[in-house]
Parts: sequence; C-alpha cells; structure tokens
Amino acid sequence: MSKLFSGIQPTGDLHLGNYFGAIRNWVDLQQDHETIYCIVDLHAITSDYDPGLLRDNSVELAMDLISCGIDPEDSILFIQSEVPEHSELQWILNTVTSYGDLTRMTQFKDKSEDKEFVNAGLFSYPVLQAADILLYKALKVPVGEDQLQHIEITRRIARRFNYTYGEFFPEPEPIIGHGARIMSTADPERKMSKSGHDKHMIGLMESKDEIWEKIKTAVTDPGGAEGSEMSPGVANLFTLLDLTAPEDVVNKFTQDHREGKLMYIDLKKAVFEGLTSTLRPVWKKKKQLTNNRDQVEEYLQQGRERAEEIAKANMKEVKKLVGVRPHTSK
Repeated sequence: MSKLFSGIQPTGDLHLGNYFGAIRNWVDLQQDHETIYCIVDLHAITSDYDPGLLRDNSVELAMDLISCGIDPEDSILFIQSEVPEHSELQWILNTVTSYGDLTRMTQFKDKSEDKEFVNAGLFSYPVLQAADILLYKALKVPVGEDQLQHIEITRRIARRFNYTYGEFFPEPEPIIGHGARIMSTADPERKMSKSGHDKHMIGLMESKDEIWEKIKTAVTDPGGAEGSEMSPGVANLFTLLDLTAPEDVVNKFTQDHREGKLMYIDLKKAVFEGLTSTLRPVWKKKKQLTNNRDQVEEYLQQGRERAEEIAKANMKEVKKLVGVRPHTSK
C-alpha cells in the first residue's frame, strides 16, 4: 500500500464542509493506503490564536477525527509539534526552496493582504507543509483543487533536494478530493469555513436545535416556476440532501422542484433529518471518547511513537546526505 499524508489545523470547530469535503474521504482512504493524519498545530501559530486553547483544541480535534471514523490503530494519528523532526526538516528544506516560489504562493498573498504585521512563519508555511509530507516519504496527499499549488511546490522542493544531495525524496502526487463543496447556509455564495462567522458554518458537534435553526433559516429564493434553475441556496440544500438522504427522497424533492411545487420548509426538514441520521453515530462516538479522554491521549501517544520511528530514520539519512551531524543521546 502506498503511504499517504494529510494534515488539519486545530483552529475552530469542524463543520459540515470539513466532514463532507475531506474527512469522509480520509476515512475511505484508510482501506487502500498506509495513512498518516497529522494535527498541524505548528501551522496554526502562523495566524492569530489563543495559546491557552491550542493544546486542548488539538486533543479535541483528535477526538472529532476518531469520532468521524479515523481509526487510530490503523492510521497514524498524532500532533505535529510532538515530532520535532518536522521543524528540523523544514530548516533544511528552506535552503533548497526558491524565494520566488514562496512569493508566488496564493495563500500567502491572501493571508498577508492588508495586515500590518506579516510573520515569516506565514511566508515559509509551504516549506513546513512540504516537510510534513516528505518526512514520511508520502506518495499521496489528498487535497482540494485550491491546495494543488502547495503540492506542486512540495514536488519542486523534493526535486531540488534530490538534485543537490542525491535521490532520496519521492515527488508526492495529489489525490483530488471528490468531496462535496458545502456553502454557507446564511450566504450560499461563500464556502462554509472555520474562519467565517458562526452563522456561516454548521459545526459537526452542534446540538440538534442549533443545526435545525441554521437549516430552517437557510437562504433559498422566492420560489421558482416549473423548470426554473436552482438558486445557490437551494442547490446547497440539495447537495446536503443528496449526501444524507435515501435516493427515493432525493428523487421526490428533485421532481417537486422541476415541477415548480417544491415547499422549501419540507426540503429543509428532509435535510435536517438526513443530517441528524448521518451524524448520529459520530455524536455517539464523540460522547464515548469525551468520557474516556485518557484513551484519546493513549491513541495520540501511540501515533506519536509510530510517526517518530519513521521520522527519526528518515532524518538520519537526510542529515547524512546534507553533511550535518546526527542527534545522539547521551
């Protein structure tokens, strides 16, 4: 099986966009790949954050991922900062990374725009991301289309390292996610995001009442005539329905819309029922883990040990190629 790596920041709560857009795909990928999933807390400190919450948020995110179906006994699940080889490799990769490549990164341009203070960590973010992937010599990286630029710079960094020091790192290939693109129910023109206001996201672990309130008030349209095109808000509700409801239910509402007799409140109720049915096992697992936090800590320790074993072996070889002395314990 090919080795696969992906990471997620412990900032904000997971929402439906994360779940249907990426995490369900991560769960499926466990079947055919050697999967490594990392909670990238070092990436999180490149933006404004609360140091007092970061550590707890990392463990909370681990619980959420396990609740969603990430198997910590099959996949390697760990917290990035607990394996210092990530930072160590980043420094070495900095020396084979083009300044010009980093200035062209779209994410850096977007996140630094109109900021009074732009930290160097935000600028070198793609190098740490490359180190995350290359440290484990991962061959596959599941990403959305908006992340393809990061995979391309990782490939260029690996290529330049290999040219300079000798063949060592594989050039990872992206796995383009086929997950759904979930939009904000309050503003269906914008993608659901953790960085948005609370009204623009439906948290994975929100209560049924909170979820219903956001679905009930979701933007639709005044109501279309027979055969009219779906508005973005209605299309977003149909996306959620298609992901969670039985096929016959989806077909019925699709036909009602086509014939111009769709009642939006009925559609919203069906979406809510589909969502709660789909998320019920996730909520049940999260409750079990919340009551057994020590088990989660044990899973993370096991993940760290497994990740560390690979990381240390590969860094030993990297240092040998680069010509710096390896770390030795007294």
